[in-house]
Amino acid sequence: MAIECQSDYIKVNDKLYPCTVSLAMDLIGGKWKAVILYHLRDTRKRYSELRNHLPGVTERTLSLQLKQLEEDGLIARQVYGKKPPLKVVYSLTEFGRSFNPVLDAILGWGNQIATEKGEFVNSL
Repeated sequence: MAIECQSDYIKVNDKLYPCTVSLAMDLIGGKWKAVILYHLRDTRKRYSELRNHLPGVTERTLSLQLKQLEEDGLIARQVYGKKPPLKVVYSLTEFGRSFNPVLDAILGWGNQIATEKGEFVNSL
């Protein structure tokens, strides 16, 4: 299954990657992207709803991560209304939904780690 080894680099959207793992991590890497995708996996959400699910993220970081996910085609941003306050709703694209099996694996692994090495707590 060494598809990535067919050449020295992988080129996607004019960006060169040394391997397919590097390509995937560019799309979903970082502290918040996968978490954002997780919270959008079952339903569309407004910015404020996402913000409530991610209490540790700053407004600036959330905005930047959403913009990057949109630019990479993983999420769609739909704006309702013509003047402020606008209603903005985010959802997964078909490409974004293709990441769900990976999210399921990450979720399962995270649950296993929490069960074996940690504990679930209700509040800090």
